Amino acid sequence: MGLGSTPPITVPYGYRVGFWRINEPIGSGSWGSVYAAEHVEDGTRAAVKFLRTDLLTPGQRGAMDERVAREVRFSLEADHQHVVRTHAAHTVRDPERPGLDGLTALVMDRAEHNLQELIAGAPGGPLPLAPRILHGVAAGLAHLHGRGWVHGDLKPANVLLAGDGSVWLADFGLTAELEGTHAYVPPLGTLDHVPPEWWSERTGAQGTKVRPSADIWAFGVVAHQVLSGGLHPFPGATARARALAAQAYARGAAPLRLDASVPAGWRELIAECLRPDHAARARLTGEQLALRVGELAGRPARPVRPARRRRLVVLLAAVATLLAAGTGSGLLLASGGDGAPGPELPPSSAQDLAAGADVPAALRPHITNTAMRCADEAVTPALIAAILKAESGFATDAHRVRRGKDGIAVQEFGVAMWTPKVFRDWATDGDGDGTTDYMSPPDAIATMGSYLCYLARSFREHGLTDDLPGLLASAYRTSGKVVRAEGGVPERTRGHAERVRRFLVEFSG
Repeated sequence: MGLGSTPPITVPYGYRVGFWRINEPIGSGSWGSVYAAEHVEDGTRAAVKFLRTDLLTPGQRGAMDERVAREVRFSLEADHQHVVRTHAAHTVRDPERPGLDGLTALVMDRAEHNLQELIAGAPGGPLPLAPRILHGVAAGLAHLHGRGWVHGDLKPANVLLAGDGSVWLADFGLTAELEGTHAYVPPLGTLDHVPPEWWSERTGAQGTKVRPSADIWAFGVVAHQVLSGGLHPFPGATARARALAAQAYARGAAPLRLDASVPAGWRELIAECLRPDHAARARLTGEQLALRVGELAGRPARPVRPARRRRLVVLLAAVATLLAAGTGSGLLLASGGDGAPGPELPPSSAQDLAAGADVPAALRPHITNTAMRCADEAVTPALIAAILKAESGFATDAHRVRRGKDGIAVQEFGVAMWTPKVFRDWATDGDGDGTTDYMSPPDAIATMGSYLCYLARSFREHGLTDDLPGLLASAYRTSGKVVRAEGGVPERTRGHAERVRRFLVEFSG
């Protein structure tokens, strides 16, 4: 069973976690479940988020340990009226209930809805209280950026709305601390809200680069959705199609068309948030964004308050306790979320890979999921399958020795024929087990997709757009540098490129 289809965590009604009594479930996602709760002494309402570890492998647990520490740290330290407050972090100890024993439970302020739920039910036009909601989101971002943090996963499902009208940013599993101009996060995210540069950033040992300007882009998308009754600023029937449209806009191949229902002042600000280049977007800081939104919403700006030292002491103690307990965790979307980050993504279309094509059934989901992660229209499941067929014939234990530069022997391995050295430079964890291995088909195929996506973006920037399948197949066999120097498919790889084209026709639905 994949993690994307895991059942919800079942917690008995009336179960105690610290001073909190668990009531009815609120929602569930791939990595856990959220329950309504109340304080046993004064009846204060809360939400308890249980982060699951029972279905994780040891390797996945190691990766999730870091993620739960990240979420606990930022949840406890982010002391601001527009950031959801986390009251406590507990490790559940209950050997008589194996499904609960060892889980991490975060006790948070309880919301009535998330923004995604409101958008889903919108009849069209701006949502009720749209300016107030956007002001809260912008103020929360300004606070995070002022602390040197990047949220990393801003989207409607991660904006919570309380009964008294409060607006809170939530879900800090991808929040990261800046190291100079950028931070690093796992190569995850929601396709509808990641900026154009996300698709071409290389994933290294520390993860994928993310900057505050990524949050600014995401705010622009969210603002357009809130002010237009849920419409995405880039056209498309699927998240991948919308991501492709955003990429076309970023390349200058399509204009930015905002919906006519968005008021004029907001249109100008959204256009600034959606500048295609992150450097241009970075000129609009989180603080400036909050000021601009406050002016449009008619609300006064509030200064960024430093976090109280007491919360930092609690934070350090909680993180140390959780790590010492060896808990595992993962990301859980707010209830009613619009999709969960993770190693598995839904197929873009049943027609992307022909049903009768000679592609092993065990590899099909990895090929399709990998293609979904790339917004470039040239990197399709059929192309990835065609290159795999030409490289190894889909043999997962393939091994080849060829003569490389200066006649030096080069060894290549696995279904994607990676050389170990090059694989290390581009390695992507395709199965979410916390490790990367060039002999692992999920890892090898996911890494191939990242590399092809980078190559496609590079070729487009250099004006090499004719016969992209042939160019990508040739570059994978040699290098992007060789193809760019030739200005097309090199002579020595033309036979190989032609084989890939034939397989591409065969595998296309």
